[in-house]
Amino acid sequence: MSGRPTAADYGHIMLSSFDDYPIHSGSVPVNETATSDINHYDRYFFNGYTTDASLYFGVAMGLYPNRHVVDASFSVVVNGAEQISVHASARAPLDRADANTVGPIRLEILEPMKRHRLVVESAEHGLRADLVFVARSEPVQEPHFLVKAGQRSVFDYTRLTQFGHWSGWIEIDGVRREVRSDTTPGSRDRSWGTRPVGPSADTGAPVGNRQFYWLWAPVNFPGFATHFDVNEHADGGRWHQTGFFLSDGASPADEYPDVSYSVSWRPGTRWAGSFSIELAGAGLPTRIIDLEPLYEFQMIGLGYGHPEWGHGFWKGELAVGGERWALPVDTPCDPRHLHVQAICRATCDGVEGIGILEQLVVGPHAPSGFEQLLDPAR
Repeated sequence: MSGRPTAADYGHIMLSSFDDYPIHSGSVPVNETATSDINHYDRYFFNGYTTDASLYFGVAMGLYPNRHVVDASFSVVVNGAEQISVHASARAPLDRADANTVGPIRLEILEPMKRHRLVVESAEHGLRADLVFVARSEPVQEPHFLVKAGQRSVFDYTRLTQFGHWSGWIEIDGVRREVRSDTTPGSRDRSWGTRPVGPSADTGAPVGNRQFYWLWAPVNFPGFATHFDVNEHADGGRWHQTGFFLSDGASPADEYPDVSYSVSWRPGTRWAGSFSIELAGAGLPTRIIDLEPLYEFQMIGLGYGHPEWGHGFWKGELAVGGERWALPVDTPCDPRHLHVQAICRATCDGVEGIGILEQLVVGPHAPSGFEQLLDPAR
């Protein structure tokens, strides 16, 4: 059961190749989601960066079963000066086994939870790649994400995060760059469940404020990695947090119950100028991770918040496009540019590393001094 389906195929075929495996969590075929919520999704995300920060790349691939859409984006930054992206969107295949290829972007699971291969063939948009991600750690399952607006679940999903190294090559405008495992760490996440995707829909009477506060920082060091995230309400109350320390070869990871941070917002933006994390508690050694942002990768390059290539948008049976722009952008508080991953120099326990600080801060946040939807730091 492969090949691109037509609209007539939907509604009467639900069995797929995965139904031959003992993996069912309910009484229905694998293709049937646990909820008919239009915002159900299943997503891959990977990033990679050279230790000298001269190259950053990311890939996102998502399946939206109840929208019958699959999409993917690959985006690269060279020397912090230019970001180049290719996007693809298509009708979702009937068989999940075919869902990891979208136009010129293909993701192969070589060994589950250990090795993945990414292939990009879009020379017309200046990008080609053949890369392998090899995990350096077991995956970390973050606490479940759940937040409601009135009676409606806005976020209800599971995510894992994992650290690793990349090898292979990336070709940018015909110039090939070798990617070596000893100089190109990165991370990945997998998430699935329900969160806002696709074009905005009418949700009835307004409930709550337009507000979202999100910080996420997986960082690679020689011999270990650290992971941090928080979600907070407008008053600073926290509804989600993660704090882990992972030594190479050790399992399980050390999970910290006390997660705190300090941030200095760059004037005129909602981007961090400096950032520090403290992981403490549970009888574990306290860890202080200091981050120095070097430049910002625009998450719009992977479809996040993109007005044309946003996640879950129906663009026809198959659509492919590309774009590029100079960095840094001139309008950091434009809604398209709020969501970033800052590539950061890092230190922890006297050891130097490199990683990212993802930031998406929309609406009021009292501890930061943000009062309106998009007011910048002063």
